[in-house]
Amino acid sequence: MTGTIAQEIETLLTKAFSPEQLEIINDSAQHHGHAGDDGSGESHFTIVICAAAFAGQNRLKRQRMVIAALGDIVGERVHAVAIKASAPGEG
Repeated sequence: MTGTIAQEIETLLTKAFSPEQLEIINDSAQHHGHAGDDGSGESHFTIVICAAAFAGQNRLKRQRMVIAALGDIVGERVHAVAIKASAPGEG
C-alpha cells in the first residue's frame, strides 16, 4: 500500500470497522492506459477486509457497507474498487 488515497482508505475502514484483517492493494498499474486511469497511480484498488460487522450480512450488503464508509472516494477519486469482505471465522 502506497499513496495518499490508499492511506485514507485504510484510515476510514479502520475507523468504521476495526477490522481483524485489512489489506489495500493498489491495482492501478494493471490498468495503465485503460478507462479510468487518470495517471495518478491511484485509480484502481482491491480491498481485503475481515471484520465482525460483516457477520450475518450477504456479499452485496458488505460491499455497500464498505463503499458507504469510503464516502466520496469510490466513483469520485478512485475509478474502481474490488471488495473482498468477510466476517471472522469465514473461510
